[in-house]
Amino acid sequence: MTLYPAIDLKDGQAVRLTKGLMDSAKVYSNEPHELVKKFEKMGAEWVHLVDLNGAFAGEPKNLDAIIKIRENCNVKLELGGGIRDEATIQKMLKIGIDRIILGSIAVKNPQFVRDMAAKYPIAVGIDAINGYVAVEGWGEVSEMKATDLAKEFANAGVEAIICTDVGKDGTLSGVNVDFTLDIARASGLATIASGGVKDENDIEALIATKEVEGVIIGKAYYEGTLDLPKMFKLLN
Repeated sequence: MTLYPAIDLKDGQAVRLTKGLMDSAKVYSNEPHELVKKFEKMGAEWVHLVDLNGAFAGEPKNLDAIIKIRENCNVKLELGGGIRDEATIQKMLKIGIDRIILGSIAVKNPQFVRDMAAKYPIAVGIDAINGYVAVEGWGEVSEMKATDLAKEFANAGVEAIICTDVGKDGTLSGVNVDFTLDIARASGLATIASGGVKDENDIEALIATKEVEGVIIGKAYYEGTLDLPKMFKLLN
C-alpha cells in the first residue's frame, strides 16, 4: 500500500476543500514546498499535487508553487488539475513532474488519454458523484458511470487510476472501499483510493482488499485524525 500525501494548491497556498467546493477551502500552509519536505522526511515516496485553480480554469495556474515544490524535494510528484493537451503534459514533465493525472479530458476524449499514455507516464483521475463521473473541477456531473470510464482504460497503457468519491472528499467520513474496488476490478489497473480517509481503520480496510495499490491522504493528516509518520513506519 503506497501512501500519497496530498497538497491541493489554490492561489499558491496548500488548502483542503470539502466535497470539492472552492469556497470551502481551508488554508493549511502558505509555503507548500515546506510541506513536501515534511512528507519526504516521514518516508513518502510520492506526493499527490492538485492545481485547484487549474482544474476550474482548464490550464495550470499554480506554476510557481509547483516549481518551488519540485526544487525542494526528491520524492516523486504526480500532478493533476487543468492538464488538457500534450503541450501542457510536456511542460509539466520538463518541470520535473513524474506522473501526469488526466481527469476531465479522459471523459471527453478517451482516445487522447490512450495516445498520451503510449508516450508519457499517465494516471487517470476518475472523480464520481453518486457513481457518475464529475468533471471541470467537479463543477459538472456527466452521464457516464465511473466504472464504465474505468473500463475504457483497461488496456491503454495507463499507469494508475485515482478514484475519488467526491461526496466523501474532505469530510473525514471514511473511505469508500466498495467504490474503489469497483473501479479496480473494472479497469484491472493499479487503483489509488481518494476521498473521506479519516484514520488507520481506513488504511487497514484498503490493505485488506489486496486489490488497492495506494491511498491519498489529505485532510486526515492536516486535521490530525491520522498519524501519518506512524503509518509510514508501519508500511515501509
